[in-house]
Amino acid sequence: MPRSPTSASRTSPAASTPVHPRLRRLQRVAWVLDRSIPLGKYRIGLDPILGLIPGIGDSMGLVMGIYVIYESARLGVPAHVLGRMFGNVALEAGIGTVPVLGDIFDAAWQANMRNVRLAERHFDPNRRPRSTARLAAAVIIIGLLLAALIVGLAVMILRGLWILFSGAWA
Repeated sequence: MPRSPTSASRTSPAASTPVHPRLRRLQRVAWVLDRSIPLGKYRIGLDPILGLIPGIGDSMGLVMGIYVIYESARLGVPAHVLGRMFGNVALEAGIGTVPVLGDIFDAAWQANMRNVRLAERHFDPNRRPRSTARLAAAVIIIGLLLAALIVGLAVMILRGLWILFSGAWA
């Protein structure tokens, strides 16, 4: 039976030091979003299931992905890694707007698990955490830009599907 991060050891695999509580929380969140539901030999999470709800589901997945990035930034993860994390979330959210195929991609890509692995790899407990004021503003601005991009992409896809299918039955 697979174990969740909450039942796993409280120490990091690379060292015998305890895992930072914020990092442990991110591990749990990513596990619930991307790997908590077994489907045969595969595992999916709530994120692709929520993505089946038009508009709302993908937006909720985007918000949770941005939360993982925000908490990683508070842990002191370097800026270039945060950029890569935003790329993972943007790719998942962008492709996730495509009906059905986007949800399948979402289940396979698992951006939150990827981002938590990046956070674990680049977390340095000796690095001073970032200030939250500027960080929150940056994450909100980038998140809003991503959301606008995704909404625009969704509108273009739906419009294209409308034209394609309305012409097929005419």
